[in-house]
Amino acid sequence: MNMKMRLMTVVALLTTFSFTANAQESTPTMHITLDKAIELALSDNPTMKVAEKEIELKEVAKSEAWQNLLPSVTLDGAIQYNVKVASMKMDMGGQTMEIKMGKDDSNTWNAALQVAIPLYAPAVYKAMSLSKSDLQLAVEKSRGSKLDLINQVTKAYYQLMLAQDSYEVLKENYELAETNFDIVNKMFEQGRVSEYDKISAEVQKNNAWPSVVSGKNSVEMAQLQLKVLMGITADVEFIVADNLKNYENDMANTLDIDIDLSNNSSLKQIDLQSELLSKQRKMLKTSFQPTLALVGSYQYQSISNQNWNIAKYNWSDAATITLSLSIPLYKAGNFTSLKTNKIQQSQLIETRVNTERMLNMQAQSYIDNMTASAEQLQSNKTAVELAEKGLQISQKRYDVGKGTILELTNSQVSLTNTRLSYNNTIYDYLVAKTDLNKVLGIE
Repeated sequence: MNMKMRLMTVVALLTTFSFTANAQESTPTMHITLDKAIELALSDNPTMKVAEKEIELKEVAKSEAWQNLLPSVTLDGAIQYNVKVASMKMDMGGQTMEIKMGKDDSNTWNAALQVAIPLYAPAVYKAMSLSKSDLQLAVEKSRGSKLDLINQVTKAYYQLMLAQDSYEVLKENYELAETNFDIVNKMFEQGRVSEYDKISAEVQKNNAWPSVVSGKNSVEMAQLQLKVLMGITADVEFIVADNLKNYENDMANTLDIDIDLSNNSSLKQIDLQSELLSKQRKMLKTSFQPTLALVGSYQYQSISNQNWNIAKYNWSDAATITLSLSIPLYKAGNFTSLKTNKIQQSQLIETRVNTERMLNMQAQSYIDNMTASAEQLQSNKTAVELAEKGLQISQKRYDVGKGTILELTNSQVSLTNTRLSYNNTIYDYLVAKTDLNKVLGIE
């Protein structure tokens, strides 16, 4: 019995291990590059899907505009019960004659087929032009959403690289502090250094650990932010095998950038809105123009029937062709609408001027930040090299008994700070470049 129980326990453990292993193997893992991150975001992000649906709506509205020029066909039917029909009194040579327009207590059946064809409808023509501009505005808004999403994803990607690189620096700092403590502790046990040195090294090691924990949390938060922008779930694991140093060469190029706002999405949207208002004004003016339509009608009816036996009704038909001309003479609301439109156009002109000024200022600010970061990079590289050399010297001096624990600690802190500063300089450059691309409308 004990043998059976043991065998069942082993089988259960093996089954559990197999299930756990399969679950771990089924966990999706992706290798993410910047281009891949942008591609996933553009395909799965809900913002882009909403923008695409908006374009579809405008395309439908465009089709609806020109369909107003197609003939309209209506079929009408009516059954009327005459309780008491109208009568007409006529004076016939001094005698009054009353003529009834049908019979009391009777019913009338009527069916009519009508076809209307607009021959001249200026409002429809302008609406077609207006819907085309509206579609162009929707497309540009979609492009603006795309540029904004690319900007967010790119900066989130760089933020993740900064978090990863900083985490590596902090881990190296902790490992170095741990190594220094081990060395100092051995030297203390040998009686070569004081207890103060041992305590200082241990304090340095303990102080370095919270930064490592914080750095790890920063990496996880940056990953989660990038996942949200890419439209993937939190359980999907991905690897970003990239670092800020790979972008160092981009900063070596001479910065000679012209501020060209011709592709800026905000300005393009304002221009399209101005064009839209101009076409709306033309459409409003069609309220003062006549319309012409051709209407054909075929009518089939039976009147004054005093029973409900449809088969015995007398039916008659009639057909007409009507040329309908409508000339608007006066409507106060038309003048008010034109005045409103003119005010909106003036507002848009002022908005464009202010927007262009702000964008120029932003673009110049980003260029200045890029220039400052590029100039600072060489200083950071030199500082890192000197800090590494300073740490080596302080370690050797301490080993031979000529240096102090304070020198060793300071050199370690200096190296960590210069490495973090080096990473931040590249990150600042990349973020400024990303924001500049958005302002210039570069995808």
